[in-house]
Amino acid sequence: MRIAQVAPLAESVPPKLYGGTERVVSWLTEELARLGHDVTLFASADSVTSASLVPVWPRALRLSRPAPDPYAPYGVLLEKLVERVTSFDVIHCHIDWLHLPLRRCLRFRF
Repeated sequence: MRIAQVAPLAESVPPKLYGGTERVVSWLTEELARLGHDVTLFASADSVTSASLVPVWPRALRLSRPAPDPYAPYGVLLEKLVERVTSFDVIHCHIDWLHLPLRRCLRFRF
């Protein structure tokens, strides 16, 4: 199965410090890849994974200085996801509600 895991950009995956959601995304991504699924992780470029990594932003937002406006990195994330949406059977978003406006125009179930 071709699976996209879409991580929050606050921390790297896995997180270097605190990052509950990012830690769970890492566990899910690694286990799905270990089971033989074709997994793609959308995350900050400082993330480490055995899956395919789509680097969305150079560094986790919480550790970036100066801190960028968080809307810009999430805009980049959604753009990269839309570019590849037909490459996946499942898209598992961990970014709260930000992807929901895309559901209708892409006709894809998230």
